[in-house]
Amino acid sequence: MLRTFANIFRVPDLRKKVLVTLFMIVVFRLGTYVPLPGINTAAVTQVVDKFREGGRSAAGRALSLIDLFTGGALGRCTVFALGIMPYISASIIFQLLTTVIKPLEELQREGEAGRKKINQYTRYATVVLCMVQSFFMSSWIEGRPFEVQLVTPGMQAGPWFEISTMLALTAGSVFLMWLGETLTEHGIGNGISVLIMAGIVDRMPTAAQQLWNRVDWSRPFTPEAGRMNVLMLAFFLAIYLGVVVGVVMITQGQRRVTVQQAKHTRGHRVYGGQRHYMPLRVGQAGVIPIIFAQSLLTFPNIIFGSLSARWPSFGFIAAAFQVGSFTYTFVYILLIVFFCYFWTAVVFNPLKMAEEMKNYGHFVPGIRPGKMTAQYLERLMTRITLAGSAFLAFIAVLPQLIHSSLDVDVNVAYLYGGTSLLIIVGVALEIVQKIESHLLMRHYEGFMKKGRIHGRSSW
Repeated sequence: MLRTFANIFRVPDLRKKVLVTLFMIVVFRLGTYVPLPGINTAAVTQVVDKFREGGRSAAGRALSLIDLFTGGALGRCTVFALGIMPYISASIIFQLLTTVIKPLEELQREGEAGRKKINQYTRYATVVLCMVQSFFMSSWIEGRPFEVQLVTPGMQAGPWFEISTMLALTAGSVFLMWLGETLTEHGIGNGISVLIMAGIVDRMPTAAQQLWNRVDWSRPFTPEAGRMNVLMLAFFLAIYLGVVVGVVMITQGQRRVTVQQAKHTRGHRVYGGQRHYMPLRVGQAGVIPIIFAQSLLTFPNIIFGSLSARWPSFGFIAAAFQVGSFTYTFVYILLIVFFCYFWTAVVFNPLKMAEEMKNYGHFVPGIRPGKMTAQYLERLMTRITLAGSAFLAFIAVLPQLIHSSLDVDVNVAYLYGGTSLLIIVGVALEIVQKIESHLLMRHYEGFMKKGRIHGRSSW
């Protein structure tokens, strides 16, 4: 293993990609500590600590979850407080629009030029979403929903504060968008996912320390109200390992479809006839449905939360979309299932695949080539996606179950299970796969001597 890590820095292009990735992560982490102009950082720390202490409240859970995906920037009211979620929301919107608006669909079919044009529209939409969300966030800060004043005495609440806050937050999110795209192009893995993972991993040591401090080490085997004994700690570690194993199995799981090559005769020789397998991933969409669903639910949370701070009549709508409520959980599950099928339909085209198999003389044994093969692959992928989406939905709501039923701090629950763990495992596996492919291409040994990471498991 140590030799493999040393080999990473022996390959020039791989070394450059790794160093660029690490540099971008450092820049992202430094940006999460740059405060907004006119913000009283001491008051913000006081309010955030109070919210986290009362983690059972809906507002505390919402702040903890949103702050988790911004890498702690929201809790510190920094220029990266909106995170990368506006860009993800804009990407979702245009992914949906390309299926219903014909000009966008034609642009998508134009190849690289059309993709660049759609990306340009996505960036414009990101700026608009950032301006809207930053306005509601500045209104939420000005609404004084706390006992302390978050705006410094030198900066009076008003139009100037709102404009400066909107510009700073928008510039921060646009910079993160550029950072993610640059990391995708010159680094390792998907830049947006890597930035989100970096923010989550940064919070894990703190959550582990909170879990460790709950154990009464003077009486480690004695149960006590409000405390945790060694047996409970071991139980939580077992749950954590079980979830990790389940996530890895679903992420790497495949349904192998047998594909037969047709025989053909040239002269006195017979060619073809080989049998191989076409892998269909159980988690075809990866972590995309979780990120998409979370980013969409962040938008109404911020809007209705800021509106209820000024006009209490919006309080019931804001409460309905608070993290942990029935409405939030139900919509969350529906969005995850929807985006699982939607993203699978985007990346997996059974008609095109069946046509290519027919042109190259391949067929599934027992299934007629062409339309029947496309229907078979579509039916098979629908069933596989159902299992994958059910697992994703279970993983997504697992932290809420752990928090409410086992009396665990909300920050610990969100970090050691569910969405955050799925993102960490998925992104880490993707990074390892890309590094291993570079090493094998340069004739170096990969991370695993027996069985490559990208194809070990199967269903």
